[in-house]
Amino acid sequence: MKIRKVLVSQPKPTSEKSPYFDIAEKYGVEIVFRPFIKVESLSAKEFRQQKVSILDHTAVIFTSRHAIDHFFHLCSELRVTVPEDMKYFCVTEAVALYIQKYVQYRKRKVFFGATGKIDDLLPSMIKHKADKYFVPMSDVHTDEIKNLLDKSNLQHTEAVMYRTVSNDFSSEENFDYDMLVFFSPAGITSLLKNFPNFQQGDIAIASFGPTTAKAVRDAGLRLDLEAPTVQAPSMTAALDWYIKEHNEE
Repeated sequence: MKIRKVLVSQPKPTSEKSPYFDIAEKYGVEIVFRPFIKVESLSAKEFRQQKVSILDHTAVIFTSRHAIDHFFHLCSELRVTVPEDMKYFCVTEAVALYIQKYVQYRKRKVFFGATGKIDDLLPSMIKHKADKYFVPMSDVHTDEIKNLLDKSNLQHTEAVMYRTVSNDFSSEENFDYDMLVFFSPAGITSLLKNFPNFQQGDIAIASFGPTTAKAVRDAGLRLDLEAPTVQAPSMTAALDWYIKEHNEE
């Protein structure tokens, strides 16, 4: 079956140079960007139930831009003024630079890793062993950071500040896609929540990452394209190959 319309379950790229747009033009296909999930803040009331005081801490660990947005949003909701000398430890430089949206960026109080892994931040955190670390988290998380900080004898508190929820489809939205592209298990959960009687039929399903691929199979769906691979290290590279193969038949 030829691929004419693809749903990519991510926000639309901000850059016009995205490979997705090249694929759409190259093969004459329509690519629709429509996340199946969205991230929302906990309410101030929900956060207070965790009995955590942000101001008891002298440093914050940020693992994503979502964490930054919802940390400062909740601080505003709680009427908490973040001290100017608060330190920020970020998994990447891109996440660190994003802090400028909320506070003045000062190198002496913003630290970041090179690999995107929390382990990469440990040397910097150990240098500031006297600090008490606060970790804003999603409702879906692992104990990786907690275990790492425990092992290094660093004082820390984790608290849920945001959650992932289904981004529901309205009855007016056409669901007439030849291919669906997923990037997280939560996207598969949302698909089945929105369409409990979903019949895959000829609809191709693509996934990125092993946990998403497992979620597709666990849901009893057929996985037609899996990335990354050696030949296709990105979702766009995999998509380009798949559409070329099927649309040339």
